[in-house]
Amino acid sequence: MKAQVRVVTHPFSPIIDLDCKVLILGSVPSVKSVEQGFYYMNPRNRFWRVMSQIVGQDLTKIDNAGKTKALLGAGIALYDSVYSCEIEGSKDSSVKVVAATDISQLVQGSKIKAVLCNGRLSYETAKKYNPDWTNRLVSMPSTSPANAAMNEQKLLEIWQREIKKATENIDDKAD
Repeated sequence: MKAQVRVVTHPFSPIIDLDCKVLILGSVPSVKSVEQGFYYMNPRNRFWRVMSQIVGQDLTKIDNAGKTKALLGAGIALYDSVYSCEIEGSKDSSVKVVAATDISQLVQGSKIKAVLCNGRLSYETAKKYNPDWTNRLVSMPSTSPANAAMNEQKLLEIWQREIKKATENIDDKAD
């Protein structure tokens, strides 16, 4: 059965402050995320489990304000590369009529120099609509349950390495 096409204009504020060192961009909020009013709310998505290991706190057991505080405390900003679109259910492959997030405007005044894109659609959208950021975009394996080929441990290793690299590169440039 074909899922209903929905028109999504990004429903959440970005999680960002001036001390953030790395930006994680998802693609489009899922149906479950929109229903629950926050990022990555599909319990099968591994994003919060992976981030829990990175920030050293179980983010799966705390409220959205706690998740926000933990990410910001780790210097991690969070938003999506697609600001608005038409999408069938939560299926990234069905996205049409895209209006992308302006990365430069989003990160203005922050310490962010690197952007980790959670999945192919996030990366391709960020690259197409933010060409001045192409050299600072990193295509990351999706934490989505649709990326079943990659186990959670491998996801964690890649995400930890890239977040560390992005934050160390920022620190090195500040010296």
